[in-house]
Amino acid sequence: MADLIDGGAPILGEPLPLELGNTAYAVRGRPRDGLQTAEHLAAWLRDVRTRLELRLTDADLLAVTDDDAVSGRELRDAIRLLAVAAAAGQSADPGAVETLNRHARKTPRWHELRIAPEPLVTVGTAGRPVAAVLAMIAEEAMHLFAGPLRLEVCACQGPGCVLHFVRDTPRREWCSPGCGNRARAARHYAKVRKP
Repeated sequence: MADLIDGGAPILGEPLPLELGNTAYAVRGRPRDGLQTAEHLAAWLRDVRTRLELRLTDADLLAVTDDDAVSGRELRDAIRLLAVAAAAGQSADPGAVETLNRHARKTPRWHELRIAPEPLVTVGTAGRPVAAVLAMIAEEAMHLFAGPLRLEVCACQGPGCVLHFVRDTPRREWCSPGCGNRARAARHYAKVRKP
């Protein structure tokens, strides 16, 4: 996959919908878009493809289009709105819900049993594989924001961070140890600067 650019959006091990939402991130407080181009979407899909139920080949990634990138950004933005609402304990934005629903039903897909060489369940699609993956992520987002984990979706409290995560321990406040370190350093700096 040397033909693809390096990713850039952080991959934190969160559920895939939040990983997609986190492709709108910040570096030193400055907003960044990890899905600016088709190449960025392809790089992100490459980085998460081991976690996808539908297998994406290198050819699938090289065939990502500008329209796929537009769809990816639209889905990402809807997921971010839902994550912000969940983290704040507020009602979901109806427009974001409709966008999520529209993406989930875009591409028909089904499960198939393969026997040789080992029994394996695979996912088939009548559409383009990248569109099917985005539809699957939309469906996963539905389960995330309608299930018990929605109560654990949090916004990172790190200075300048705009990422979301699922709280896995009661005291977790940051998306990553790096954000936690920056927050502690900022608190320490504020203490020692006071006259």
